Amino acid sequence: MGAALQSASAPASARIERTGKNDMLKYELGCELTYSIEQASTLILNVAIVSNNHQIIVQEDLHSNSQRSIEEYITSVSGNRYFRLNAPPGNLQISYRATVGLSPYYSDPSTIFEVKPADLPLDILYYLYPSRYCQSDRLLRFVAAEFGNLVPGYSRVTAICNWIYDNVLYLSGSSDSLTSACDTAIERVGVCRDFAHLGIAFCRALNIPARFVSGYAYGLNPPDFHAWFEAYLGGRWYLFDPTRLVPQSGLIRVGTGRDAADVSFATIFGPVQMNQMRLFMDYLPDAKPISENILIPTTEAIAIS
Repeated sequence: MGAALQSASAPASARIERTGKNDMLKYELGCELTYSIEQASTLILNVAIVSNNHQIIVQEDLHSNSQRSIEEYITSVSGNRYFRLNAPPGNLQISYRATVGLSPYYSDPSTIFEVKPADLPLDILYYLYPSRYCQSDRLLRFVAAEFGNLVPGYSRVTAICNWIYDNVLYLSGSSDSLTSACDTAIERVGVCRDFAHLGIAFCRALNIPARFVSGYAYGLNPPDFHAWFEAYLGGRWYLFDPTRLVPQSGLIRVGTGRDAADVSFATIFGPVQMNQMRLFMDYLPDAKPISENILIPTTEAIAIS
């Protein structure tokens, strides 16, 4: 019998399952990861969804084929969930599956304003600073010329997303772990994380707090972990996805950070080779009849945190 998700103090044979009730949008999702472990190695995974007021875990299960225990740590600030597994040499299989209820917050974009740094909550100021992949300080002149004269508020962040969508080519395999927002601004090509990094950097250059989000995305083809960003406007974090690949109401949060460096789905210490990664996400029609509001992007402002 393989190892199951545990807290640090749980017995080795424990399996933790969370249950709850939710009558909003409901999805079933998960991932399967397979690795070849050459020598004893440590893996830190960030693949499990978070729980908050808008995203409720109905049921979940994480386990591996290893006899070693899996320890869980939940960060107090973001709620990110990290799992540590010390794996012996051999083949390692990790499986995560969850049912989640999503209750997005919708608002009229025309009523959403920007918050001046003087009025921001102190814990939000952290998301104004440049970070490893989002060098907003190097983009100040460009951003001021492109967006500085636009009306402040939700519409200005929408204009940022429109610019990215119109000017940056989405191309799988076009970037790597070293690609930054500045690189994307110059090369005009990237994937979802690059689109998110550029949106974050542009927002921060305008003194709009912005943060990176990773997670599962309904309808993404081929299935993969997806990235988008959130901007702090009108006292709330609103989501933005410049790729426009999936509906906003089909985004389920896994990790939140200043940029992708904070939310890697796997951080590995040791000689490890990934053999396979498979993701899935299905809508559960028993929760609520599927409608066009789920299938296509909306012009309404949406928050899921």
